Amino acid sequence: MALNARLDHRNPLVFDTHELGRRPGALQRLTREIDAPKDLGIQGVIGVPEGAPVVLELRLESVMEGVLVTGTARAQAEGECVRCLEPLELALEADFQEMFSYPDADDRGRVKAEPADDAEEDEDRLFIEDGLFDLEPVLRDAVVLALPMQPVCQDDCLGLCSECGERLTDDPDHHHDAVDIRWAALQGLAGSLEDGEKDEMSGEAPRSAPANEKQEK
Repeated sequence: MALNARLDHRNPLVFDTHELGRRPGALQRLTREIDAPKDLGIQGVIGVPEGAPVVLELRLESVMEGVLVTGTARAQAEGECVRCLEPLELALEADFQEMFSYPDADDRGRVKAEPADDAEEDEDRLFIEDGLFDLEPVLRDAVVLALPMQPVCQDDCLGLCSECGERLTDDPDHHHDAVDIRWAALQGLAGSLEDGEKDEMSGEAPRSAPANEKQEK
């Protein structure tokens, strides 16, 4: 990645390395709680809600090339079970380690122009600018890697009934009587015949009796 746009030290995900003094071997440990940025996670699947607390524990180590950042992010992720579609919560713990490089500088500390043939290599590098570095891209990558691509509310979730949509975990004995479609037409015909028999037994058929009586008279 090319040199960052000018960083804002007020951003909670921007960290200051001046205390390390560019002394190889110098260490700094930090703990910081931040509000989760927008879209932190796997969009449409599971993630940390915007504004939710995220606790960062960091270890900053000064090396010749820059600052090696090792850390852990802890938060509560929310999503939806891919089997039964019920909402779920997941305790997230994402570990990461990233090198933030010092830009080449002259003896006055001014940033030199980067050689053109190093452009491709720099696309994958993160830089320190004016003693500051932005942890957000590292945090986003770490959270995505730590979250499940197909979250479930419980490992043995049975999902939903394919016929009525009922949650099977709540009723493991739930089932529907299977009907062979080849017999469906005959069952319908049998039902019609049963209805006809019921009508005959209801007493509506003997309407012709009075007529017969008149003929006898």
